[in-house]
Amino acid sequence: MKKILVLLADDHTVVRQGLRALLGAEADIDVVGEAENGRQAVKLAAELSPDVVLMDVAMPLLNGMEATRQIVKNLPRTRVLVLSTYGEDDYVRQVTQAGASGYLLKHTAATDLLKAIRQVHAGNAFFSPAIAQSLREQCRQAAEKGSPAETSPGLTSREAEVLQLIAEGFANKQIAGELGISVKTVEKHRQQVMNKLKIHDIAGLTRYALGKGVVERVGQVEF
Repeated sequence: MKKILVLLADDHTVVRQGLRALLGAEADIDVVGEAENGRQAVKLAAELSPDVVLMDVAMPLLNGMEATRQIVKNLPRTRVLVLSTYGEDDYVRQVTQAGASGYLLKHTAATDLLKAIRQVHAGNAFFSPAIAQSLREQCRQAAEKGSPAETSPGLTSREAEVLQLIAEGFANKQIAGELGISVKTVEKHRQQVMNKLKIHDIAGLTRYALGKGVVERVGQVEF
């Protein structure tokens, strides 16, 4: 029997340990790796080619939404299943737009997780019952109003990475080192982010990132 290869991506060690213990008891599932931030998740996914990535939303260095976008783009056969404490519509919309195949709330994981992994591996979508109901309601309201869904500001993957690191308190030189690009390139990306979002100060970018769930907390580095 060919096993479902799963990569765990969560910045909390105890969560990863719990997931590994739960999944390890299943004969048809094999946990092949663990990532503690979004950038590591992207790297390990490229190296391990898992069938399913269990992805947290709020992680340091690269959040789960952007990590999902990069993994789905680079590995079209890999399915991403988001496992998060956040159930707000905005989070769900952003990760599904990024290419996630499903979205589970952590407090329902014990009940739904195994089924969800098998469903998304089979090519289906899977959402926690509360989220599925909310999505149906949104679709119904949009159909009644004839209104299009909210669109993103159109940030590129690199711009989204720079935005997150800015909001986490990284200075331009630190961002350059983290991403392997020049300080001048960082400054160019930062300006493009500001222009697209129509926000022209670091505090405003940080508030935007926090409000959109791009980051969970703010760093202490001064610019």
